Amino acid sequence: MTKPEIGDVWRYPYLWKWQFDNGETEGRKPRPTLLSAVVPVGNKSTFLYLLPITGTEPTSDRDFLELPATEIRRAGLSAYKQLWIIVDEYNRDTLETSFYFEPTGRAGAFSRAFIKQVVARFAAAVRAQRAAAISRTE
Repeated sequence: MTKPEIGDVWRYPYLWKWQFDNGETEGRKPRPTLLSAVVPVGNKSTFLYLLPITGTEPTSDRDFLELPATEIRRAGLSAYKQLWIIVDEYNRDTLETSFYFEPTGRAGAFSRAFIKQVVARFAAAVRAQRAAAISRTE
């Protein structure tokens, strides 16, 4: 398995907050997601923080970044014309015990410069308590 790193794009059955709020427990389909943080917890666990990437333009009440065409190509997502990363919600999963994280699901990665922008925006949303967490570990 490729070791997951910040900036990687993985196919993952992301569970949207609205789905979770409606009682759903499974993501409906694998979609591209961005690993915004990979956090070791003790000696045996690694938390993954995954942001959804969508081809549906977000509404103005969402916090998001549009992906530049060069980043779409770099991440292996060239089949899409326009994409957005949502930063006001995320899935948290545990690498070692995940039922959802596929070891062969890596699509590509974004540039370090772009990742800095995304992570800064995501961190600001978390600090301001504007980012909804959906835990996939329970």
